[in-house]
Amino acid sequence: MSTHDFYRIRRLPPYLFAEVNKMKAEARARGEDIIDLGMGNPDLPTPQHIIDKLKETVDDKRAHRYSMSRGIPGLRKALASYYKRRFNVDINPETEACVTLGSKEGLANLAQAITAPGDVILSPNPSYPIHPYGFMIAGASVRHMPMTQHNDFMSELAHAVQHSVPSPSAVILNYPSNPTAEVVDLNFYREVVDFCRKKGIWILSDLAYAEIYFDDNPPPSILEVPEAREIAVEFTSMSKTYSMAGWRVGFAAGNETLVGALTRVKSYLDYGAFTPVQVAAVAALNGPQDCVSETRAIYKKRRDVLVDGMHTAGWPIPSPKATMFAWAPVPEGFEEMGSMEFSLLLLKHAEVAVSPGVGFGEYGEGYVRIAIVENEQRIRQACRNVKKFLNDREKYITEWRENNKQ
Repeated sequence: MSTHDFYRIRRLPPYLFAEVNKMKAEARARGEDIIDLGMGNPDLPTPQHIIDKLKETVDDKRAHRYSMSRGIPGLRKALASYYKRRFNVDINPETEACVTLGSKEGLANLAQAITAPGDVILSPNPSYPIHPYGFMIAGASVRHMPMTQHNDFMSELAHAVQHSVPSPSAVILNYPSNPTAEVVDLNFYREVVDFCRKKGIWILSDLAYAEIYFDDNPPPSILEVPEAREIAVEFTSMSKTYSMAGWRVGFAAGNETLVGALTRVKSYLDYGAFTPVQVAAVAALNGPQDCVSETRAIYKKRRDVLVDGMHTAGWPIPSPKATMFAWAPVPEGFEEMGSMEFSLLLLKHAEVAVSPGVGFGEYGEGYVRIAIVENEQRIRQACRNVKKFLNDREKYITEWRENNKQ
C-alpha cells in the first residue's frame, strides 16, 4: 500500500518543485551560498506595531480559548473598513465576510463546499497551484484555459464554456497574477461579470497581491462591479501586504451564498486563527498604513535592480507591474531543455534558485518565476552569478545535449 492508493492523492501530479528544493537543501548542506529567488516567501519583517499588539493580546488569559471559525467580529469589521477605504465597496461583515487561515485555505475549503464530483471548473494556466488543485482534491474536473501572451482571456473563457460538458460551475481569476504578474483593469472585470452572470457561473477572484503594485494604478477589486456581488467572492491576504505570511490570516468577501457555504464548512473544520493573531490583524488593517507604502517601495527598488541587472547579464526579462515576482522567459539557447532543467542548471552552476514555469501548469513551460525576496545586494550578486553562467552557456547546453542523447 502507498499514498498512490488514495483517490484524492492519485489526482495530484508529482510536485515539480520537489527536485529543486532537494538540490537547494543539499547545496546549502555543503555550505554553498544559494540565493533563493524561488519561493514567494516574504523576507521583510512584520511591522512593529502589529507585533506589539500580538504580544499585548497574548498576555490576556481570555485570548487563549477557542476563537471563531469565521473570524472575530472586530476583524471582519476591519476588513469591511478596508474595502470601503480602498475600493469604495460596502461589505456586510456579518454575511459577506469570512476570515480564513490564509487565502490558500479559504480557496481550498470553498472548493470543498461548492463542488460535486464531476463539476467542471475553469482555471487559467499557468496558475498558482491551489487554484486548480483545490478543486481537483474536491473531486471536480478542471478545464485549463491557456493564458500565455498570445491568449485573450475572454476568448478562452467563451471557448471553454462552449466546449465543456457539463457546463462550468465556476471560474477562477487571479490578478495581479501569480506567477505571471499580469494586471487587469476594471473594464476586464465588467466583461467577465457580465458574461458569467448570463451563463450562471460563479467567480472566485484571488486578490492576494492587491497592495504590491508599482505604478499609479492600484489593482481594482472585482467587487467594484456592482453586479459582481451576485456571483463573485474575492480572497485577500495579510501575507504579502504586511509581511505576515507565517501568521496565516486571509479573507473571503462578496457573495453571501458563497461566503455562507465557506463559513459552514469551516465551522466543522477549525476554530479560526489564534485570537491574538486576529487582534493583531485588526491593528494592521485599522492602524497606520505607512508600512504598506514602504513595503511597496522596497519591492519596486528590488524589481528595478533585478530587471536592470539581468538585462546587463544578457537575460532580458519583462518588468512586472505588480506582485513580488518576475515572469521570465528561459534565456536564448536553453529553450529546448525546458524550464525544469534550466532551473536545475541555474541552481547548480550559478547558485541561484528560481521556480520552473512548468510547475505552474503546462502553459508555463518556457518560463521561470523569479521572486524578489532577497535584498538588493543579494539580487545584484544573483545577477553577477547569472552573467557568468550565461557567458558559458554553450558549454552547459552542449553538456546537456550529450547527457540527453537518445
